[in-house]
Order: sequence, then structure tokens, then C-alpha cells
Amino acid sequence: MNTYASMRFIDIFLLLISSAGLLHGITFAIYLTFFKKKKSTTNYLLSLILLIMAFRIGKSVMLNFGDNLEPLFIFSGLTLLLLIGPLLRWYAKGMTTTDFKFSSYSFIEIIPFITIFVISFFVPENVFETNQQNVIILFSSILIFCYLHLITYIFIVSISTKKLKKKNLNQTKSQRTIFEWLRLLIIGFIIIWISYVSNIVDNSIPYIIGPILYSFVIYFLSFKAYQLKIIDIDGNVFKTNNGSQLFSKISSLIIDEKLYLDSTFSLASLSKLIGESTQKSSQIINEYAKQNFNDFINYHRIEEAKKLLVNQSNEKYTISSIAFDSGFSSLSSFNSAFKKFQGTTPSLYRKKGV
Repeated sequence: MNTYASMRFIDIFLLLISSAGLLHGITFAIYLTFFKKKKSTTNYLLSLILLIMAFRIGKSVMLNFGDNLEPLFIFSGLTLLLLIGPLLRWYAKGMTTTDFKFSSYSFIEIIPFITIFVISFFVPENVFETNQQNVIILFSSILIFCYLHLITYIFIVSISTKKLKKKNLNQTKSQRTIFEWLRLLIIGFIIIWISYVSNIVDNSIPYIIGPILYSFVIYFLSFKAYQLKIIDIDGNVFKTNNGSQLFSKISSLIIDEKLYLDSTFSLASLSKLIGESTQKSSQIINEYAKQNFNDFINYHRIEEAKKLLVNQSNEKYTISSIAFDSGFSSLSSFNSAFKKFQGTTPSLYRKKGV
């Protein structure tokens, strides 16, 4: 009795763990599709990958804990592997290509999926009850083909991403982020692929290992997606010259026109002037100035303050006056920024007459 209860507890525990990743993947996909403000082809592709993987994992969970599943359901879950590969390649392409669009030949890549998916509707309900050699050979062939198809696509995506990374030696922060994300995504798919193939090669490895590993992988990738802010960027970060031109425009406004002297000047103000979102403006400054907006503005304010501090004609002015004339709204923020960039206080800097 205790053994039976223990086994039931273990089964429930494994079911919860394996189902957690499935539900998380579906939730993430729904968020990308319906609730993410920035709509993009890459986010739609990622949500499709998550939903298909969720169905595939759901099939595995039901197959492990359920009985007498419909052959159509089993074959559908298996054939979806033939769709994941192309989706993964399109997603990687969209994340590394400016203004990504599907080619007129893209549909060719899903012909294997359509073919075997249609065939699955003609599979007899008692197919798994027979020991006919031709049925076993057919099913085994489809199984092997599906997994080889997926690993081939994973290999193609890995190679093409590495080549592109080598080609782009001077990468921006966003470009490095995309390459890092794709690397992690590829590793995640390889782990899941190995877990399922291991069960096929060695039947002693539990089938439920696949869904459990998927749960860990999907939670890790979700965390990294949030950390890297990957759903906010796509292949458009690879646009040539557009970023540098926009940064030149920002520099001209802030430095040449001395907008940094306005204490009320903000990231929102700058974005309105250049006709871009605050996110885009912040991204450009981060990539090209290697500073965030506040540090970029304060750096030029401090440079202005340094000139005023060492100018003998300004000796009659207080530190506070110079702080306000340099664009700072308070003396405390001026002192903090000055210390950060110069390593000393404004008063000592003035005394030394550097």
C-alpha cells in the first residue's frame, strides 16, 4: 500500500513539473501574441514555436500518464517536429535580418510536415495494436526522419548564426544580445532533442525526462528573454548606418545646440525632437555613447561646469550658481555627477585650477 501511494505521489509530482513548463510556454506565447505592445514577426514566430512545443510536450505527458491515446493525436504531436525546424530558422533569420520578409519559397520548407500530417489522418485506430513488421518499419522511419529533420535545422541555424557573428565584428549592444539569445535558444533545443532521442535509443531512460527538461529549459529561456529584453528587439538592429546617423542627430542637438544646459531636458523631450520612441533613443545612446541617457547628458554638463570653474572671471560665482548654469537642477545632483566623472569635488577642482 505504501509503495502504491509513494508511486502515486511520484507520478503526481512528475506530472506537475512536466506540465508547469507546458503551461508557462503557452502563457508566454499568449502574451507575445495578444498583450505585447510592440508587434513583430519575430515575436509571432516565437509564440508559434512555444505553442507547437507545448502541444508536443503535452502529447508526451499524456502518452506517459495516459492510456489508449488516439493514433491521430500521437502522430500529430510527432509531425509537429517537422514544423519546429522551419519556424526556428525563420525566427533566427528574422532576428538577424533587416526588414525580414518570407520568401515565395518559404512554404516549400513545410511540405514534409503537411505530407506526413495528412497521412496521419489515414492511420488506423488499431495501428499500435498490431505487430506487423511493415507498420513498425513505417512508424520507425517517420520517427527517425522527424528527429533528423529537427536536428538538421538546429545545425543549420547554429552554423548560419556563427557565420553572421564572425562577419559582424563591430557589434552593437543589441546585436550582441541577439547572438547571445540565439546561442541559448539553440542549446535549449539541443537539450530537448537529446532527451527525446535518448529515450528512443535507450528505453531505460524514462520518456517523461523530455517534458521535465523542457520545463527547466523554458523557465530558463523565459528568464533570459526578460533579462536580455529580447522581445523588444529584432533584426532591424542590424540596419547599417541608420543607428550612427541617428546618433549624429542626437549629438548635434544635445552638444552643438547645448540642450544639456536645460535642466528640464529629458529622454522624452529628446525622443519627441527626433521623432523616435524613448526606447529607441535610449538604445542608440547606449550603443554609440556607451552610456545611458542620464550619464550622457551629465557628462556634457560636467564638461561645461569645468570650463566655468577654471575661468577666473567666474570666481565671484558660487558652486551652486555654476551647477545651475551647467544644467543641473540641484546642487546635490551636481556634486554626485562631478565626483562620478572627475573623482573629486567641484570645490577642490576649482582650488587646484586644473
